[in-house]
Amino acid sequence: MSIIKDNVRRILTELPPGVELVAAAKTRTPQEILEAVEAGIKIIGENYVQEAAAAFSVVGLRVKWHFIGHLQTNKIKRAIDIFDMIETVDSVDLALEIDKRCAAAGKIMSILIEINSGEEEQKFGVRPADAEGVIREIVAFRNIKLEGLMTMGPFEGDPENSRPYFLVTKNLYDQVKALSLPGVDMKYLSMGMTNSYRVAIEEGANMVRIGTKIFGPR
Repeated sequence: MSIIKDNVRRILTELPPGVELVAAAKTRTPQEILEAVEAGIKIIGENYVQEAAAAFSVVGLRVKWHFIGHLQTNKIKRAIDIFDMIETVDSVDLALEIDKRCAAAGKIMSILIEINSGEEEQKFGVRPADAEGVIREIVAFRNIKLEGLMTMGPFEGDPENSRPYFLVTKNLYDQVKALSLPGVDMKYLSMGMTNSYRVAIEEGANMVRIGTKIFGPR
């Protein structure tokens, strides 16, 4: 068995019931992605539309495709052809553009709102204090469906350092869910990567994005 297939099966066995695994496939070849799919991966996460298009041409509709990078406006049209969910919506303007493109294509796009839970200048995402206002504007758009929140947390270091970021996002998730806004279905809390997914699950994540632990170091 290949290392990738072995890794996928080990992680799938270890994850608690109800936690979905997104294979973060940034810089990986279509062949590597195909191996992960053959081992049981159901969701591929891509950071770049161009890389996703290359992988999609090989893997196709065998899996769901999630966009997990920073989406530029000029890439939206191509993105909605490929992706089933955009996890990184971080502004009303971006949501509006996705909505317009989806309306033209006759599609409804599932989205998550990306939360900048550490309020870091260098990171994308909606600041926690602004999230409810952004969400209330976005719910008016008919061709997107808000299904939860996503956050990054630190990329490396002690996984425990991620816990406060995840706690902030989980609290926000619960607050938004309690609002029972029309058209909003708060199903997914996407938090945690290879370094921190165990802590993220402890803090309520039901979707984790794992790359290196599946595919090995880049």
